Amino acid sequence: MSAAEKSQGENGTTIAPEKATHEVQHLCQLAQLSRAGYYRHLAPHESKRDDGDIRDAIHRVALSDRFYGYRRITKQLEREGLIVNSKRVRRLMRLDNLLSLRYKPFVPRTTDSAHGYEIVCDLTREAMLTAPDHVWVADITYIRLAEEFVYLAVVMDAFSRKVVGWALADHLQASLPLEALDKAIASRGGSLKDLIHHSDRGVQYACRDYALRLSQIGAHASMSRPGTPQDNAKAESFMHTLKAEEVDGNAYRSREDAESKIGAFIDDVYNARRLHSSIGYKPPIEFEDEFRQAQKREANQPMPMSQN
Repeated sequence: MSAAEKSQGENGTTIAPEKATHEVQHLCQLAQLSRAGYYRHLAPHESKRDDGDIRDAIHRVALSDRFYGYRRITKQLEREGLIVNSKRVRRLMRLDNLLSLRYKPFVPRTTDSAHGYEIVCDLTREAMLTAPDHVWVADITYIRLAEEFVYLAVVMDAFSRKVVGWALADHLQASLPLEALDKAIASRGGSLKDLIHHSDRGVQYACRDYALRLSQIGAHASMSRPGTPQDNAKAESFMHTLKAEEVDGNAYRSREDAESKIGAFIDDVYNARRLHSSIGYKPPIEFEDEFRQAQKREANQPMPMSQN
């Protein structure tokens, strides 16, 4: 051990670490204290002002993202450089009655699987999610307006949880999910050969037009097993988040109003800002950017020289 690593005594003389440790142990024995208790006493203690500063930060995040619970608020504070235990955040939130907002969703029937089109098997059960555009999941839900219903179709990348395509209409015809699919294809741009497209068994996804579009891009259709909605859990999870954090808290005046606000939520909040626990508490766009940067770094690594 170097001299620089030795301890300094009160009179400026150096004390070897092993000697300092021995002296601490001797003093602890005389005082009938444990060494762990001694070092805990020396450690800085959080003051009431520390709690106040953290409460201010928690309030700011909670007001900005009113559907965040204590885990996501903890992760957001960490991203801002404030490291704090999640249990402490939960305790302070309870003291201030900062509860994340949640609504019980009402889910009407949007899937008609009683049709004569071909039903394909579930390909996602054996699929490994290793990159974007390997598996897409698709689903349809309803949106309540002031005097009518409209329907939202989405396509999501299962790897990054990014919504890559969506469409809104006042009907449940196949053209609705086809529009969302076309937007997803256009937004990705590159080759989608061997992509797995997963959905429920609804007629909109089983019909010839939709199957033809998938075959044109070289994608493979995949459908959930009967009576197992968990097979499409990622798409269902997005719909639940959308209803809880956007739809149920708004009274849309018209289809145009709903389209504008839901589009802003998907693009500006869900894809760009919301922290997703399934991808390490990061937004999907950031997660994909980091993945691509890692791929570039790996590609630029020099190849190891072979040894003869």
